Amino acid sequence: MLLSVNIFVSLDGVMQGPGNPDEDRSGGFDRGGWLVPHASTHTNEVVESWFREADAFLFGRTSFGLLGGYWPKVTEPDNLIAAKLNTLPKYVVSSTLTDDEADWNPTTVLRGDPADEVRRLKELPGKELQVHGSWKLVQTLHHAGLVDVYRLLQYPVIVGTGKRLFPDGSTPATFATVEESSRVLPGGVVSLTLNPTSLGAISAGAYTVDEGRSATVLD
Repeated sequence: MLLSVNIFVSLDGVMQGPGNPDEDRSGGFDRGGWLVPHASTHTNEVVESWFREADAFLFGRTSFGLLGGYWPKVTEPDNLIAAKLNTLPKYVVSSTLTDDEADWNPTTVLRGDPADEVRRLKELPGKELQVHGSWKLVQTLHHAGLVDVYRLLQYPVIVGTGKRLFPDGSTPATFATVEESSRVLPGGVVSLTLNPTSLGAISAGAYTVDEGRSATVLD
């Protein structure tokens, strides 16, 4: 399976608490729910297109608890997201979550080294192993070079504080945009699909003047 990271993010890179003021108040975060005023049928269509590719899900403990407290209550038969989340295999990375607590079936708790566990899961048959939310886990997967594709919905709002998708100290990386699935939606939300092309270093260059002409020099 490909490993995809699917994230709602603000202009300043915040991914914390997009859907509800009380979704994630860790660190004293009090600006949750910032996504909701910008949601539309267009953003819903993009998110549904993400979930159509899923054959399994991977979560950190916090996001597993948040999503598991919401989506099992959604029972409408034509809700694609609920149908996928409530029926497909779910894996949660945690050293403290018990099997009894992981009662959003079918769920398996991964207690070993996260990178090793995810490498094993990626060898299973299927289209995508999808990560949604799971801020701390995403950092681990990024650093290990395990993410095959990032899908972002970037909303036209600056939150100003909170957990950022790529916080200070993140491993440097470059990406290629998948043009056919990247676009600006009505209302200004940007849908981006990015494939990692390098990890650990970024290329650089300089603008210079050569005999009176502006020139570009790449390393």
